[in-house]
Amino acid sequence: MLQIKSFTFNPFMENTYVLYDESLESVIFDPGCYEKHEENELVHFIEQENLTVKYLINTHCHIDHVLGNAFIKQKFQVPFLIHEKEHAVLSSVPVYAPNYGFGDYESVEPDYYISEEDKVQFGKTELEILFVPGHSPGHVVFYHQDTGICIGGDTLFQGSIGRTDLPGGDHQTLLNAIKSKLFTLPDQTKVYPGHGPMTTIGFEKEHNPFVGKKARF
Repeated sequence: MLQIKSFTFNPFMENTYVLYDESLESVIFDPGCYEKHEENELVHFIEQENLTVKYLINTHCHIDHVLGNAFIKQKFQVPFLIHEKEHAVLSSVPVYAPNYGFGDYESVEPDYYISEEDKVQFGKTELEILFVPGHSPGHVVFYHQDTGICIGGDTLFQGSIGRTDLPGGDHQTLLNAIKSKLFTLPDQTKVYPGHGPMTTIGFEKEHNPFVGKKARF
């Protein structure tokens, strides 16, 4: 049975997720840990649960989602996966990280590119990959059909959507992607976003002011 553990890290209040199943293999999504106590919190959970980390994956590569990439890759010696269209976004982080107070940010290169044609497999779990650009050019989300879990990154939030005013963002592209990809998932699908609380596809289809039935924008 797939399980999920969430952590909230860094001043951006970014959600980092660990997915794992009964095999005790796991995947870390969007490690936002920067301070030592944040790194320790994440490692403590993994060690406490006797998990083996198989992959490090970024839904997208804005600074708040990648601060812990180097630490996780070095600590657990695992492959690092992103969508190819996020490489330029990732490469830009060292340039502006000091401006946000992250002078000790350490960059790391991805090992593999993933796309919508791929699956993420670990233990007894297989995740589908959905390409949902707009917040960033290569944003992907991950869906587990059996449990109805979706790791949504910064696409769809409870009552909101990802911002589109950053380089590579496009508002209409994001709206179209949410409607054509995320809103085709079952209403009971639980979306675990990059910031804020979990929501469901059904709730957002009904109430989201950007893409729901009563959209105002």
